[in-house]
Amino acid sequence: MSALLIDGKARAAALRAEVATGVAAFVAARGRAPGLTVVLVGDDPASAVYVGAKGKACLEVGMISAEHRLPAETAQADLLALIGRLNSDPAVDGILVQMPLPKHIDSDRVIAAIDPGKDVDGFHPVNAGRLAIGQPALVPCTPSGCLLLIREALGDISGAEAVVIGRSSIVGKPMAALLTAASATVTIAHSRTRDLAGHVARADIVVAAVGIPAMVQGHWIKPGACVIDVGINRIALPDGKTRLVGDVDFAAARERAGWITPVPGGVGPMTIACLLANTLSAAQARS
Repeated sequence: MSALLIDGKARAAALRAEVATGVAAFVAARGRAPGLTVVLVGDDPASAVYVGAKGKACLEVGMISAEHRLPAETAQADLLALIGRLNSDPAVDGILVQMPLPKHIDSDRVIAAIDPGKDVDGFHPVNAGRLAIGQPALVPCTPSGCLLLIREALGDISGAEAVVIGRSSIVGKPMAALLTAASATVTIAHSRTRDLAGHVARADIVVAAVGIPAMVQGHWIKPGACVIDVGINRIALPDGKTRLVGDVDFAAARERAGWITPVPGGVGPMTIACLLANTLSAAQARS
């Protein structure tokens, strides 16, 4: 029997509706709408698409969306000065600096300059530290969305064996922290893990976020497991076209898993929905 598909589009739509209701209540109580400001440095086409999508999503739920598009040669000092102004602006509840930044700009320094209370990406060291020790924090959007999808499939995950493949600060590490907080038993694996197949074979929950197409083989998957594929990899086809694939061999894994996210249409839609939720939370905490 094939695994049930976890519909990220539907879950994201439901979350956006919840946020829209929260925004309406916020406006009624505070007399203003929450505001998200996105900063884009350079002209990376993919980043520009993401920024446009975020702005549109904000408007759809009743938030105020603002953008600062800066040339690629913008000096780091000028970017930091802009962030300082946004930190001080009472109309700005969330600040998102679109990554990647040009090579001459220190991304870590830029992230650290953002007010942790406005850090809706959840990347600031203060938010990362709070998440790690179990305190309330703004959580990175992709792992937050993954956890919602896992709960949608499994409900209570207390005691479940979980393997997170990938150790980035954006997905892998915060994902492991969220699963730990939910009382799962968590293993962090990566491309250099010995006997990765053996780790995956024990897992009730597999979150693949390593950035290697079809790295996770279908026959590794424990029968009935919940598989969350964060990977978005564009591969070339024999006819010269390209298509998106995940980090999991989807067709083979679907024959063994109980639940699985497709690529695209799984985790991706949840990321922007969780960004909206973070922005509303930031506004509520600040007002």
